[in-house]
Amino acid sequence: MNDVEPIGFLARLWLAFVLPWRVLFDGSFAARVHGLDRANALPPATAPAPVQVKEAEVVRGPDATAALQLLAALQREGRFVDFLEEDISGLRDADIGAAARVVHDGCKRALAGIVEIAPVRSEDEGAAIELPPGYDAARVRVTGNVVGAPPFKGTLAHHGWWAKAVTLPSATAGHDARVIAPAEVELSAS
Repeated sequence: MNDVEPIGFLARLWLAFVLPWRVLFDGSFAARVHGLDRANALPPATAPAPVQVKEAEVVRGPDATAALQLLAALQREGRFVDFLEEDISGLRDADIGAAARVVHDGCKRALAGIVEIAPVRSEDEGAAIELPPGYDAARVRVTGNVVGAPPFKGTLAHHGWWAKAVTLPSATAGHDARVIAPAEVELSAS
């Protein structure tokens, strides 16, 4: 382009008002403007380079098979889903307690067969604890009057849990893990 210094707004406004009239009534001036316009015209447009369109990648969510296997084990051993899906609002507390004991025992047995669970902290609940700077915040959650930076001194309210080992059965080809418990049909001798 030219190294022409731009002119101010008011001068451009005056030109915008005067030039159309001058181009309209002065043929030689119009020819010079036309020549300048052609000299500064953009080169003819070239066809844009073809753009390679990439197929959108389908992002799958997390595989729920392991969670469904765990839920199926809790249902199989402790009737966990049955208990949660049951309307217990009309039941007496004693009946709910008796059912909860059966569910608790079965779910504990199912969980022990899949996950080895251990406490995060070995101290007894109620023990005095000091958390040094750099403590693992994923393993210890600080609650209560949290002010300042570590070291923190407090009382162990809950020792926490972590999974030391997980042993899930391998998924069988063709098995629909979404079936937590199959429907049961009891046949009678006829």
